[in-house]
Amino acid sequence: MSAPSPAPQPPQREPPQPPPAQAQASRPRRRPLLHLSNRVKIWFASLLSLASGYVISNVRELAVRPPLVLGQDAVSTPASALARVTLEHDPQPFINIVPASAEVKTLLVFYPGGRVRPQAYEWLGRALAVRGVQTVIPAFPLDLAITGTERAEGLIARYGAGKRVVLAGHSLGGTVAAQYAALRPDKIDGLLLLAAYPAPNVNLHDARFPALSLLAEKDGVADAGLVRGGLERLPKNTRLTVLPGAVHSFFGRYGPQQGDGVPTVSRARAEREIVQAVETFIDQLPPHASQP
Repeated sequence: MSAPSPAPQPPQREPPQPPPAQAQASRPRRRPLLHLSNRVKIWFASLLSLASGYVISNVRELAVRPPLVLGQDAVSTPASALARVTLEHDPQPFINIVPASAEVKTLLVFYPGGRVRPQAYEWLGRALAVRGVQTVIPAFPLDLAITGTERAEGLIARYGAGKRVVLAGHSLGGTVAAQYAALRPDKIDGLLLLAAYPAPNVNLHDARFPALSLLAEKDGVADAGLVRGGLERLPKNTRLTVLPGAVHSFFGRYGPQQGDGVPTVSRARAEREIVQAVETFIDQLPPHASQP
């Protein structure tokens, strides 16, 4: 028997040939980052330093707030200078403004605007003190009332016995105040919103207490349409008062605010109208009904 023929072998491929030297030379060589010029390294280092500084600065500004100091540009009239103003704790700090001589008939708990220190509203508490109003202005972590919606609870329990209780707030503070009012409507006798409106999920339409909404005509921060639209979620007898020529930052003494409008009246005139509107609202409140 003849031997079997060997199996056919696959054709062998030639190994790939390197590209011509000229083609290799024409390709740009990539320079490692470590081999960058000193000028480029300095530029990168400077850019990184600026970016880091910006981030650190903003984080620090958010976390480290200015000190809470009483009496900073807070006296509006000689009579308001007679109010007793103290800094107290529960255990968080709050400003307590008590009439020097008038009988205290009303407790006003005021939630500051977002990123605004409580002392910015001391002027209003002093102005109301001559009408028998005790004003307490709590401080919040990071100056954001949203971090302590129910902060009013302890203050009302501490000072509200036998008094009409009004809950107030400016801007974000007003939104949070409305949220607390929805949670505990039995605790308050009136709601005061300054350039503020309730959140979409908050409905106070059937609440029994009255409310006052103040809107600055030239406000560039609070959307006038949202403020007016928010009236549908406030008590039926809510009154809207527009302050002619005023701006968002006129409700508190914290200086100009980015994005705000341009006022066409003086701060002093706007403050007089704010005080008058708040006094009228408080004077028309029904007798004390809440039970702290």
